[in-house]
Amino acid sequence: MIETKADMTPVSDADTAVERAIRDLLALHRPDDVVLGEEFGAESTSQDRRWIIDPIDGTKSFISGNPVWATLIALVIGDEVVLSVVSAPAMQQRWWASREAGAFMRNNSGQQRLSVSTTPDLVDASLIFSPRSQWAEREEQFTDLCSRVKTTTADGDFHLYMLVAQGKADIACEPELSLWDIAALIPIVEEAGGTISGFRGEPGLVAGCAVASNGLLHNDTLAVFSPTAP
Repeated sequence: MIETKADMTPVSDADTAVERAIRDLLALHRPDDVVLGEEFGAESTSQDRRWIIDPIDGTKSFISGNPVWATLIALVIGDEVVLSVVSAPAMQQRWWASREAGAFMRNNSGQQRLSVSTTPDLVDASLIFSPRSQWAEREEQFTDLCSRVKTTTADGDFHLYMLVAQGKADIACEPELSLWDIAALIPIVEEAGGTISGFRGEPGLVAGCAVASNGLLHNDTLAVFSPTAP
C-alpha cells in the first residue's frame, strides 16, 4: 500500500516495515539508545546516543521500480555522526564509514576504499544535483553554479553523495533535506576525503540543505550560494 504524507511525499508499506525491523533490532541490542526515524519520529531527543534512520531513501524510485534507493542508518553521539551505512540492495551496493577508519564500498566486484576526486577548479568540475524542480527558490544561484562547471547531471537522494565519495563526481548539491536524509551520508563523504556542509558552510547535520565536494572545490562552491560564507 502507498500513501501520501503531509509533506506530499509517498510512503509505502515497505518504508514502515523496514523501519520497524531496524527499531526492533536496536531495541534488542542497544536498548538505551534513542532512535529517530523518518516514519515514526523519535521517542526522545535528550539521549547522547541517537540512531537516525531513513528506511527507504528514494521511495519514489522504489515504487517505480528504479533501483536507486537505499536504507540509511547513522549513529550520532553528541553532535557528531560517528558511523553510518548506506545499503542499496537493488543496486547490489553498500557504503559505510566510521570516524578515523575510512569509507568503503562493496559491490559484486568486491570491496574498495573510497577516495574523492582531485579536481582543483570549478571550470573542470562535474556537478550532480537533485531534480531541477526543487531549485525554484535558488534558481539564480543554481544556474550560476551550473554555468561555472564543466558538466552537470541530475540525479537524486543518497546517490549524489556516494558518487562524490567514490570520486565519480566532484560536487553534489541539494536545496532541501531532512536530518534522516543527510546523517548517514556525512561520514562517508568526509572519510573519503571530501567536505559536506550547508550552503553557508554550517554543519551538514543541521543545515537543511547540502553541498558535498572533494574539498578542493568547497569554498568556491559555497561562494556561489552565499557570498558571505567562509
